[in-house]
Amino acid sequence: MLETIMRSADAAINVGIKLISLAIVLQVVFSDVPFLGGGDVIGTLIGIVGQLADNGLVGLLAALLIWRLLDSDVKKELSE
Repeated sequence: MLETIMRSADAAINVGIKLISLAIVLQVVFSDVPFLGGGDVIGTLIGIVGQLADNGLVGLLAALLIWRLLDSDVKKELSE
C-alpha cells in the first residue's frame, strides 16, 4: 500500500514539474501563459528563489534539499 502511495506521489511530482516547465517555455515564447490566466511563472520562481536567499543559511539548506529531491527524481526517471 505504501508503494502505491509513493508511486502516485512520484507521478504527481513528475506531472507538476512538466507543467511548470511547459509554463516557463510558453511564457518565454508568448510572454503570457494561456492556461494560467496570464500569470507570471518566471517571476514567481524568481520570487521563491529570492525568499530562500533572504533566509541565509536556512534558505540555502532548503534550496539544497529541494534540489537534491528533484535531482534524484529526475535521475530515476531518466534511468527507467
